Amino acid sequence: MTDSKPSILVTGGAKRIGAAIARAFGKAGWHVVVHYGSSRAGAEALVEQLPSAEAVQCDLEDGDAAVAMVETLANRLADWRALINCAAVFDRDTVTALDPATNVRAMQINARSPARMAQTYLAHAQASGGRRVIHLTDQKLANPNPDFFSYTMSKHALASTVPMLAMGAASVEDRVYALAPGAILASHDQSEEETEISHRMNLLARKTDPQEVADAALFLAQGHLASGQTLYVDSGQHLLSQPRDVIYLAREGTGA
Repeated sequence: MTDSKPSILVTGGAKRIGAAIARAFGKAGWHVVVHYGSSRAGAEALVEQLPSAEAVQCDLEDGDAAVAMVETLANRLADWRALINCAAVFDRDTVTALDPATNVRAMQINARSPARMAQTYLAHAQASGGRRVIHLTDQKLANPNPDFFSYTMSKHALASTVPMLAMGAASVEDRVYALAPGAILASHDQSEEETEISHRMNLLARKTDPQEVADAALFLAQGHLASGQTLYVDSGQHLLSQPRDVIYLAREGTGA
């Protein structure tokens, strides 16, 4: 089945935004490789819902295992057109107290492994019409705040690889992009009421739907933008100056 369809790997594809992206590409006729770390049941359930899909497990804390996964897929996917690095950890530490363990894990899963996977993909995958790397970053790149210090650091590190990979690792037909969402789904212990408030703290005062991120990924996979670009999907949140993460702004009752 994969020989007649373009293939895509979505890391963290078993749940949340990753699952929305996987569904969108499946509906568009792609063969979807759904990566998961520990969400096996969710990944297998999603695969059953898609016309052409498979699940692969890999702990992205193990960078060598992540590279090996990409090499294995590159050896058997005939038309592997896109790699979307969506998997991430979003753990708390603060600007005044970097937690070493949190930082190591965030930098590995959110930055080092995706960068190595992109390098391996661009070196080995075969694709008709060029390959696409899409790194999921965050609107915090343009609108930083002091919360979730190691997470934000890791996303800045990942974003820095996009223009470098575009310049030095990609062929003329390839494209490397960053896709930067804003507040999309509930995080940590947010209540539904807090989510309704925090997710409207943007210029349009509206909630951004996961499908909008998925649609943006489909657009980027077509390669219409110049390589090295970042596309924000956040209803204008990145254009604001927010002193804290919206989780806390909602709890404190302060606006954007």
